[in-house]
Amino acid sequence: MTTATRAQEVTYIDAISQALDEEMSRDERVFLMGEDIGAYGGAFKVTEGFLKKYGEWRVLDTPLSESGFVGAAIGAAMMGLRPVVEMQFADFISCAFDQITEVAAKNHYRWGAAVPLVIRAPFGGGVHGGPFHSECPEGWFFHSPGLKIVAPSTPYDAKGLLKAAIRDPNPVLYFEHKFLYRRIKAALPQEDYIVPLGKAEVKRTGRDVSLITYGAMVHLALEAAELLGKEGIDLEVVDLRTLIPLDKETMYASVCKTSKVILLHEDNKTGGIGAEISALLAEDCFDCLDGPILRIAPPDTPVPFSTPLEEFFLPKVSDIVAGAKKLAAY
Repeated sequence: MTTATRAQEVTYIDAISQALDEEMSRDERVFLMGEDIGAYGGAFKVTEGFLKKYGEWRVLDTPLSESGFVGAAIGAAMMGLRPVVEMQFADFISCAFDQITEVAAKNHYRWGAAVPLVIRAPFGGGVHGGPFHSECPEGWFFHSPGLKIVAPSTPYDAKGLLKAAIRDPNPVLYFEHKFLYRRIKAALPQEDYIVPLGKAEVKRTGRDVSLITYGAMVHLALEAAELLGKEGIDLEVVDLRTLIPLDKETMYASVCKTSKVILLHEDNKTGGIGAEISALLAEDCFDCLDGPILRIAPPDTPVPFSTPLEEFFLPKVSDIVAGAKKLAAY
């Protein structure tokens, strides 16, 4: 992070709102679409006050038709505008799957057309939203060439990555974690800045075990690292920040330094992003490894609505501590 002048601390959700506001002020081509984002200000109040400031032509309330308004946004992007679409919950993004994977993702390959589109998707559990409002669907799109995917873990990254996504000429899926919305704060630079897409960040340096993760799981990893440090195990925490394109250079450098690695994510374990990273590490870093590649992720079930069941379902600090101790013993 730069040493630029800092303002008052803001929450993760306020950082997202700031990014939208600043980009709409900077570029008149930027406009918003989504359910209840206008007069109501959005389900989480991210766009509260935007309708009054920018008017109904730049803050468009849409029907309950994800496929319809994502398709309209793709058309607007192809005509030179820069739409930012809000999915009320990431779970509903499946209704627009065809538009995202078969149109937005493939247009540039098909005939060279840019699709500068951002889809904001509030994702993740820990808020007792049940199986239809808590999913982590990033893995569905990780297999779709033509998309970029980001998942910030801090207010600084949330703002910088969203601004970079809006300025990018490609379709970007922006997964923002609901659990973080009002739980974490940071002082942000007053100056304009972006966080480049495709660049991971080492959130904590360590020498014994690497942990690669993203989103809300970063904070879980950092908490576990403090506990492990008291027992003499130095955990390095790598925050991917961007899932597509993956920053292989940063991942590989960390793993080759520590020789042991944990892959942590909140999405279901089977077919998750951790599986692909595991394969990459086995192919490209095998000679660096001194132990098995360990994945920590939820079981292959929907997210439970029951509070104790959801707590059991989600990865925990104790899971990370146990996994790191297992690897450190090799």
